[in-house]
Amino acid sequence: MPHQTTFAPAEFAAKKKITRREKFLARMEEVIPWARLRAVIAPFYPKGKRGRPPIGLERMLRVYFLQQWYGLADEALEDARYDRQALPRFARMDLSAEGVPDATTLLNFRHLLETHDLCKGLFTAINADLAARGLLLRAGTRVDATRIAAPSSTKNAKKERDPEMHQTQKGNPWYFGLKAHIGADRDSKLVHTVVVTAANVADVTQAAERWHGQETQVHADAGYTGVEQRPEIVALKRKIDWPIAGKRGVIKALAEGAEKEALKAVEKANASVRAFVEHPFHIVKHIFRHRKMRDRGLAKNGHPLYGLFGLANIVIGARTRAAA
Repeated sequence: MPHQTTFAPAEFAAKKKITRREKFLARMEEVIPWARLRAVIAPFYPKGKRGRPPIGLERMLRVYFLQQWYGLADEALEDARYDRQALPRFARMDLSAEGVPDATTLLNFRHLLETHDLCKGLFTAINADLAARGLLLRAGTRVDATRIAAPSSTKNAKKERDPEMHQTQKGNPWYFGLKAHIGADRDSKLVHTVVVTAANVADVTQAAERWHGQETQVHADAGYTGVEQRPEIVALKRKIDWPIAGKRGVIKALAEGAEKEALKAVEKANASVRAFVEHPFHIVKHIFRHRKMRDRGLAKNGHPLYGLFGLANIVIGARTRAAA
């Protein structure tokens, strides 16, 4: 996509301090495989043979990523790109010469991604780029799930909550929404599989859906106890090591002594490996601020999660390369 620098942001460029947002966007500009992602969407993107020429594909993709990173609604993103200099700069827009894509254009682009299931394609393309850089090792897998809240209000036309969402209890609190189940590479911490279900679906039932097929070891918490005995796991007919967390009550009930201390040491070592599966959840829910859904239906809310976990992989991959 051609990009010509103008004198309009000269005062902005000469400022003394570089903000964290600017540093983050500059890093993403560097590491995102733009050519791979454009190739996923290009076959479905309007060619502009009739009517008004469409906005450039990469520009729309950049605007879409800004929306996902900062948790903004369509109208809020339109306003933010006028208020904040860093956002139009990343999207390669010169506000002195052109307007920004309006909320309807952003909505239509999201509908295009949903209709053709392109967020899964973006997720796959990002992982292919990371694998080509040697970051997706695929020796072992860590599985876990997180809950994402859905609006529980019944103040709508049908006077009911989203029928595709369900409530579940964890400890004393109750949660209403969906679950994002992921499989993450044991060594690189990158997410290779995403499965979206209602919140009341047990984690253990989705274990086999989160593998890439090359694992020799699968780490999981106590919620997956007995997973190796499930029919779909037995049917695999290949040996897999299962470092499943022991139930706290069982360990606590053991008599004090060398055996209990040895078991606690093993559990601590396994927990240190499992802990890394929380990193993608932290990025999606706290850095990208995707803690609550805006739309109704599993499919509609599942599409952006593929893109978000793909972008989380880019952040993790960038940190890994910076630390190397």
